[in-house]
Amino acid sequence: MTSSTKEKPDLQRKVHEVPHKPGVYLMRDRFNRVIYVGKARDLRKRVSSYFLPSKIAQADLKTRAMLDAVWDFETHTVRSDAESLLLEGKLIKEYRPRYNVSFRDDKRFLLVKIDLSEEWPRFRLARFKKDDGARYFGPYAHSGALRQTLNFMRKKFGVLTFGRGSPTERELKSATYQVPMRLSEIGAEQYRARVVQACEFLEGHSREMIAVLEEEMRKAAEKMDFEKAAELRNMIEDLRSTTKPMRRFTRGSLPSAIDQMADVQALADALQLPRVPRVMECFDISNISTTHVVASMVCFRNGLPDKDNYRRYRVRTVEGQDDFASMAEVVRRRYSRILLEARETNPEAAEFSQENPAEAIKHQPSTAFVRLPDLIIVDGGKGQLSAACRELQRLGLHDLPIIGLAKEHEEIFRPGRALPLQLPMDSGALRLLQRIRDEAHRFANAYHQLLMKKRIGESILDDCPGVSQNRKNLLLRKFGSVNRLRKATVDEIAATEGIGRKLAEDVHRFLQRH
Repeated sequence: MTSSTKEKPDLQRKVHEVPHKPGVYLMRDRFNRVIYVGKARDLRKRVSSYFLPSKIAQADLKTRAMLDAVWDFETHTVRSDAESLLLEGKLIKEYRPRYNVSFRDDKRFLLVKIDLSEEWPRFRLARFKKDDGARYFGPYAHSGALRQTLNFMRKKFGVLTFGRGSPTERELKSATYQVPMRLSEIGAEQYRARVVQACEFLEGHSREMIAVLEEEMRKAAEKMDFEKAAELRNMIEDLRSTTKPMRRFTRGSLPSAIDQMADVQALADALQLPRVPRVMECFDISNISTTHVVASMVCFRNGLPDKDNYRRYRVRTVEGQDDFASMAEVVRRRYSRILLEARETNPEAAEFSQENPAEAIKHQPSTAFVRLPDLIIVDGGKGQLSAACRELQRLGLHDLPIIGLAKEHEEIFRPGRALPLQLPMDSGALRLLQRIRDEAHRFANAYHQLLMKKRIGESILDDCPGVSQNRKNLLLRKFGSVNRLRKATVDEIAATEGIGRKLAEDVHRFLQRH
């Protein structure tokens, strides 16, 4: 809907094309700059009101100045008022329109934050999403419903909310946390199982729980206990409001005039690259737990995520938390595999590829899908960059462009350059790097969470009488996970090598109770 001609559109006529639906509207000036963003329950009514003579006559100086500057407008519909609120905020932060004041400080929305590196993680409210390794849920448009939902989670799952650090003596002994037992009677590992359940609940897996509450509400109403029924009704509404799936308006999906390839070109110019980095690969190490150190590699093509080419790694050769050695391992594994695939795809180039692997891959036949990226990004500073460069040199990939992006001051480190490069914060090139880095971080943390859930699930078998480590491995090898084992019959469990009928009954009974 954006004006692409110098002639001013007939806005009165254009208003009649706007639907009677909730959404957001953007006012643009003659240079196509967004000067105001607003939301409305009924876009037609709201936008048309701006162009009524009576509205213009009664408008204050600021509104009149804005209307005088409006050359064109565009509208975008959403599914609900909550979504229009979220999208309005995202667009205002994106464009910084000069006639908008609200949303500048991010205080309209709340997030739920949980730091899984803590021994006893707590669910807390946050205003800003930081790159600190914590997991965030939201944003949530209804703060009151969110606070009631956290209260419900505390009672239902027995998890800690608000506060900081390990549980206080009151929290350990309080009856509020007696679901299914006091925190003082369980360990941190069992508590983490509750945290995983609560995380799944916040992600929207709450249908069964809401159905149970609706049944309780119905029974309370039948017994004429209308006070309890009303309380349950309010609780259900709060839960639905908080946990219903909400569209996440990311920068790539915002209804805006952002040119992704312009950002890619800007990055090529800023880094003085030999060619435009159409394909970029970014590595991130996640070591928020000493149990599993994992890494991610995300791929962006023409400035957009290419999720089919994402990769995730469990670090194998590094003891403890060593970001430099972990980065070296995953870079080595990624590009040694690409070189191997290239040789297998084109055996005739094998001899040439020993001397110059990068050139060999460039000369792959057009049908080959193996290729090196135009730019490698590692999450970190000089140490991570040096570790990655050493591995590339060992593989003969000396000329492959690579940079490190350090979080604290968004400094860009380049091989052979002592001083880092700092781009303006509003630079499209820097925003593109931040999007790639944040996506790698999200993907690594998601894999870490997956492994943690799996480990917690498997640890349940450790408490089952009669199940040795060897028998546990036999069961998991056959059924794949504790969830599948839980759904198996006694006969199916007994059919496992090394598991007798008596032990199968014990395992089945144990998993049904836990």
